[in-house]
Amino acid sequence: MELAQLKYFQVMANIRHFTRAARMLDVTQPALSRSMAKLERDLDVPLFKRNEGEIELTAEGERLLRRVDRILREVDSAREEASSRHAEVSTEFKFSFIHSLGSYALPHILQDFRAKYPDIRVQLNQQDSATLAQKVASGETDLCLCSTIPNTESSAWVYLWSEELFVTVPLRHPFAERESINLNELEDESLIAMKSSYSLRILVDQFFDLAGIHPEITFEGDDVSTISGLVAAGLGVSLLPKLAGVEHPELRYIPVSFPICKRAVGVAWNTQRQLPPAAICFQQFLIRRFDTPHEKSQMV
Repeated sequence: MELAQLKYFQVMANIRHFTRAARMLDVTQPALSRSMAKLERDLDVPLFKRNEGEIELTAEGERLLRRVDRILREVDSAREEASSRHAEVSTEFKFSFIHSLGSYALPHILQDFRAKYPDIRVQLNQQDSATLAQKVASGETDLCLCSTIPNTESSAWVYLWSEELFVTVPLRHPFAERESINLNELEDESLIAMKSSYSLRILVDQFFDLAGIHPEITFEGDDVSTISGLVAAGLGVSLLPKLAGVEHPELRYIPVSFPICKRAVGVAWNTQRQLPPAAICFQQFLIRRFDTPHEKSQMV
C-alpha cells in the first residue's frame, strides 16, 4: 500500500461516489476503481458495497477508514515537525476562501487557530471559485479553502470535510412536507442558483446532469443568503447546503434521495511555490482538525 492509495480510499470513503471522487482527486474513474480493487485484493477483504456508482463501506471498510485517518494524521504531523525545523518562522500568510464558507465554517476555524497561534497574522480574501483558482495559480494567495479548483500541474487540493446539499423550498411549497425527494422531480420548477463562476453552481449543474434534467434558472446570485431569501419569497427552489447557524426560518430543507448530493471542501495551494512557515502551520492545523470523525460530522 502507498500513501496515495490510502488518501484515495479516505476520499472515496467520505464522498462515496467513484466519479465525483475521481474528479476531486484528479484521476480517471477507471484508475481510481483499479486502485481500490487492488487495495481490496491486497487486504483480502471487501471494503465497498457498490450500487450503480454509489457506494457504502463494509464493516471492514469502516475499520480501515479509522486506521487510515490515524495513519494520515501521523504523516501530516511528521511533515509539520520537519517543516518547523528549518527557516525562520514567518508570522503572516495570505488565506482565501469561497463565499459560502465565510458565514459558518471559517469564523470558528480562525478563532481556534488564533487561540493556539496568537502571533500569526492571516490576510483574508473572499472571492468566487474562478478567481480563487487564478490566485492559487499565480501565487497571490498561499492557501485557499474551497470546494474544488481546476486541477493543474502546479496545484494541490486536500480533502477536509463534506457537507450535504438539500432541495430548498418555501414552507408553503407542495414539496415542503416531503421526507426526501428525487432531483428529477424539480424538472418543472424555477431554479435559483449561484452564478456560474462559483464552485457550488458547478457542482449543482453536475448533480442535475446526473438526474437527467436542466430546470430553468430564473436568478443567479452571489451568496447563499440572497438565494435563501428569494426562495423563501416563493420565487423558486434551490439546491443548497444547510449552513449551521444561518438556516432560513421560512425554508424547508429536503434530503435528496438521488443522486447523492454532497460537496467536498478542502484546502488548496500552489505546489511550485514554497509556502511561508506560517502558512504550513495553518495548513497542518486544518488537516489535523478535520482528520477526526467528530470534526467532520460537525460540518455536515
